[in-house]
Amino acid sequence: MIIEQKIKVLIVDDSAYSRQTIKKMLETDSSIEVIGIASDGIEAMAKTLRLKPDMITLDFEMPAMDGFSFLRWLMKENPIPVIMVSAYSDTKTVFKALELGAVDFIAKPTKKASVALHSIEKDLLIKVKGIRSLRMDKLSKNLRLLRGDVGLAARAESAIGGIEVVAIGSSTGGPAALQIILTRLPHNFPASVIISQHMPRGFTGPLAERLNQLAEIKISEAKDGDFIEPGKVLICPGGYHMTLKKKRHEYYVKLKEAAQEDNYVPSVDVMMSSAAEHYGTKAMGVVLTGMGSDGKKGMLEIKSKGGYTIAESEETAVVFGMPAEVISAGAAEKVLPLSEIPVALINIVNRGQIDGKRNKYREEG
Repeated sequence: MIIEQKIKVLIVDDSAYSRQTIKKMLETDSSIEVIGIASDGIEAMAKTLRLKPDMITLDFEMPAMDGFSFLRWLMKENPIPVIMVSAYSDTKTVFKALELGAVDFIAKPTKKASVALHSIEKDLLIKVKGIRSLRMDKLSKNLRLLRGDVGLAARAESAIGGIEVVAIGSSTGGPAALQIILTRLPHNFPASVIISQHMPRGFTGPLAERLNQLAEIKISEAKDGDFIEPGKVLICPGGYHMTLKKKRHEYYVKLKEAAQEDNYVPSVDVMMSSAAEHYGTKAMGVVLTGMGSDGKKGMLEIKSKGGYTIAESEETAVVFGMPAEVISAGAAEKVLPLSEIPVALINIVNRGQIDGKRNKYREEG
């Protein structure tokens, strides 16, 4: 009988209340062992070297050495997975930390000591256990892609019918993967793009704004009634699921508030199933890095309706859970490393547009 090693966690937080609360939450799971706590970055450095944790939970507002300085040191000297703990209002901290190498975050309900902190327990346990198999070398490569240190591979793709909507789903490691893809799409990309990224309320809006500043294609957080338009990217707001509705000859967004018991929010399955229902052969599904199985059902529906599907390969997925589920279910038409996905989207969508125009010309001739 093989006994699985416990996940050794170091907690870094300047709040004594937060440290003890997070420790108690983690210790409710027998597969997790809290091997140490630290109140600032300097203490965290010493304990990282001495205790050799598998994972670190990290706050950022700390005395002596803040979380950013510690994270820079860690990613250079001893890269291991870091889950940050951030207040709801501090979205800039989150995105800066993700760029520095943090793999995920938990949104603190308040900066002050409060029983509300217990509300993060379920999410915290899922993420700590889900990141057990995370590969730091893949995360490092994706961060180099973000900086442009690694070139993107060109790849020819087979032509299919004209794709009108590309539905992308992602979770842990998703913000960086989305940035790599969206910043490589041209402003005149001929299909619309809809995205469900697992994120809490208050973070998807700043994510969309930030990506919009970096990309040529127009990116925004989706609102009820937004029309699905070519060359436009809509990101589902945290706390909601995104579905599509038809009005005359146009499709628009209909948001549905998520229930507390929903496993994945925003749901990739809900979004993709709606895209498959309305667009059929003109829909494409793409599942990127993330833990769990969200996206498997939606990708199967897109494929069954004659649409096109792509899953990120194990070669680059920071967490291979979601893509692995899609691939094992036979729902992936193509399995590609992250660097090849933007090229594939451009080739497939543009080829479909060209072939559609040729067919129209033949019919009119």
